[in-house]
Amino acid sequence: MSTEHYSFTVRDRFLRYVQIDTQSDPFSDTVPSTAKQKDLGRMLVEELQDMGIADAEMDDHGYVYATLRANTSKAVPVICLCAHMDTSPDCSGTGVKPLIHAHYDGGPITLPDDPRQVLRPEDHPALASQRGHDIITASGTTLLGADDKAGVAEIMDAVHFLQQHPDIPHGTLRILFTPDEEIGRGVDHVDLDRLGADFGYTLDGESLGAFENENFCADKAVVDIEGISAHTGMAKNKLVNALKVAAALIALLPAGELSPETTEGREGFVHPLYWRGSAEKATVEFLVRDFTEEGLARHEDLLKTLLDKALQQYPGARGEMRVQAQYRNMLEKISAHPEVSDYALEAIRRAGLQPSVHPIRGGTDGAMLTFRGLPCPNLFAGEHAFHSKQEWVSVQDMQKAVEVIIHLVQVWEEKS
Repeated sequence: MSTEHYSFTVRDRFLRYVQIDTQSDPFSDTVPSTAKQKDLGRMLVEELQDMGIADAEMDDHGYVYATLRANTSKAVPVICLCAHMDTSPDCSGTGVKPLIHAHYDGGPITLPDDPRQVLRPEDHPALASQRGHDIITASGTTLLGADDKAGVAEIMDAVHFLQQHPDIPHGTLRILFTPDEEIGRGVDHVDLDRLGADFGYTLDGESLGAFENENFCADKAVVDIEGISAHTGMAKNKLVNALKVAAALIALLPAGELSPETTEGREGFVHPLYWRGSAEKATVEFLVRDFTEEGLARHEDLLKTLLDKALQQYPGARGEMRVQAQYRNMLEKISAHPEVSDYALEAIRRAGLQPSVHPIRGGTDGAMLTFRGLPCPNLFAGEHAFHSKQEWVSVQDMQKAVEVIIHLVQVWEEKS
C-alpha cells in the first residue's frame, strides 16, 4: 500500500471538527451529557454517507455507527475502529480557533489570544522531533480538542482512503464514535450486538508509533461529610464546619507522592477532583488510580484512614466513603488474544515506524469495551498536552496514523 499520491483529508477534517463545541459535563444526568456533542455526530454521519457508507447513523444516545463492508472472500474478523467525540470539561472547548504553525522551526510557539500561553520545547519534549512539521494549536483561550478529534479525523480519512482504493483487500470494519468518554461514560450505552465486532482499536494515544494495551485500574472514591450547622453569631462550641473537615482531609494527603503531579510510569495516585457543599454538608470526589487492584485497595485504605484522622480533629462531624469501580487494566483480557497486539505492532512497523509499547496512565473507551467482551487496545493519534490550552498535534503524525489504520486492516486480511 502506498499513500504517496493520496491527498490526505485528515487535516481539513480535523480543523472542521475542533470548531464544534463537544465538551461533556460530569454533573449532567442526560445521555449524552451535553446535547451539543450530537452536532459533531450529525456532521460525521453526513460525511460518511457522502463517502458511500449508506448505513451510517447516530442513535438517540449520540453514538455514531457505520460499516465499511468487506471486499475479500476471506473470513476476516470484524474490526471496530473507535474514537470519542467529546472534549474534556477541564478546559473550555467553546470557540476553538485552530491555528496551523507551518514548517515548525523548533522554537517556542506563542498562542496569540493569550501570549502567556507559550509552547516551549523544554516543557513539551515531543516537540523536538517535530521540526519541519505543521503543528496545529488552539489560539490560547481554549483547548484544541485533538483528544480525541484527531482520532475521529484519522478514522474518517482512513475510511475515505479505503473507499477510494477498493483494490486494497480488507474485512468488514465497524466505525464507532462515542460521546462522554472524558467523564467515564463513553461506552455505557454502546450496543455491542448492534456493533457486531470481534476486536477493536481506539485511536486515542499520544506519540508517533505508540501502542497501548495496558492501562490504569480506576475507582472513584466519594467522601460525604456531615457537620453540625449553627447560627454563626451563636456558634461557639456548637458549629462543626463540614468544609473544614474536607479541607483537613485534603491537607492530610501525602506531600510529594501519591498525586498526579508527583508520579509517573507505574506509580498510582489519589487525586481530589471535585469539592462541593456547605458548612453543614460537604462532598469530595477522589480519583484513585493504580495498575493493579491490590494497589487500588492500598490507596483506598489510606484514604479511609486519613478521613478518620480528619474526623478526629472535628468532634461531632461524621463521614462516609463510598467507592465506585470505574475501569480495570485491560492487559489480562487482551493477552488472551495476542494477535490483536501483534497485528497492530506489525501495522506500525509497515508504516515505517518503531513501535513504542507502554501503559496508559489513564483509561480509554477501549479499556471499558475490553471488559465488556470486545478486546480493544489503543493506537496513537498524535495528540499532546491533553486537556490544556497548550494542546497540540502534528498534521504529519495524523497522516501517519491514517497509514497505520490502512496497514492494520490489510494485516488482518492477510493473516486470516
